[in-house]
Amino acid sequence: MKWYFVAALLTILTSSQGILTTLSQSNGAYKYDYATVPFLAEVFKLLVSSVLLWREIRTSPSTRITAEWKSVRLFVIPSVIYLVHNNVQFATLTYVDTSTYQIMGNLKIVTTGILFRLFLKRKLSTLQWMAIVLLAVGTTTSQVKGCGEASCDSLFTAPIQGYLLGFLSAGLSALAGIYTEFLMKRNNDSLYWQNVQLYTFGSIFNVARLLGDDFRLGFEKGPWWQRLFNGYSITTWLVVLNLGSTGLLVSWLMKYADNIVKVYSTSMAMLLTMIASIYLFEFKPTLQLFLGIIICMMSLHMYFAPPHMLLDLPATAEPRPETLKQVVVEQKTDS
Repeated sequence: MKWYFVAALLTILTSSQGILTTLSQSNGAYKYDYATVPFLAEVFKLLVSSVLLWREIRTSPSTRITAEWKSVRLFVIPSVIYLVHNNVQFATLTYVDTSTYQIMGNLKIVTTGILFRLFLKRKLSTLQWMAIVLLAVGTTTSQVKGCGEASCDSLFTAPIQGYLLGFLSAGLSALAGIYTEFLMKRNNDSLYWQNVQLYTFGSIFNVARLLGDDFRLGFEKGPWWQRLFNGYSITTWLVVLNLGSTGLLVSWLMKYADNIVKVYSTSMAMLLTMIASIYLFEFKPTLQLFLGIIICMMSLHMYFAPPHMLLDLPATAEPRPETLKQVVVEQKTDS
């Protein structure tokens, strides 16, 4: 399967995630415990990966599986990073508003490129670095509202703790992606076996989070397993299915493509969500949105297009055969 097909599918699923989540609300509120959605998505990914691994082992006995604990334990680290990242997200939102947080979130585009170079030792050309920065500028431009509005003024009035936590959140998000790519490519193990390890620990840490919420609220709503499916509708199950499928596509990209492809997919998904919201939720398009889309498309072309499509280089004139013969004759005469 070609990486660009997977990336396009990831863009569509990611863009529909926010739309489905909004549609799953009832009168602007969630009737279900939204903390159960990531847990069920992890379980879904674990089940799908387990079935695919079982089929792969049956059809190919030479399937590579590294089951030593020193290798398996490495898959704990992404779950820990994501757990810390989720807590940092909540802490950041106590200091900044949602608009500011979304704009600061675009820093992960640049931090992913930096960590991509430092930790994975992947060299990027100057033009590709410019494209990554341009992508961050484009997504930010599309999110900035017209100045004169309160949300625009609040961008530069948040306390310093909010900005520091925002930088940390972007760094952790990029680090989780880079480390996951490192795990996926460190050996030739089956992708499905790597997924089983990744999602097993993901499920465990999501259970830990649900238990933590129960203890924090004093079990006033009962233990999490008793209310696991409370308030679920068809749309809620679509959210779970969408989130799980997105995770499976991301792991495929981490194995066979890279983090930069994932960054472009998710960034383009954000713009696609905005466009869809115009028709679904009467979202009013702005000039900044159209400018952001144009900038992001330019960035996409700059990063992935072959060099000969970006630079109009003059053709090198090749000497004619008779000219070469004349030079050879002159050299022999001189000698």
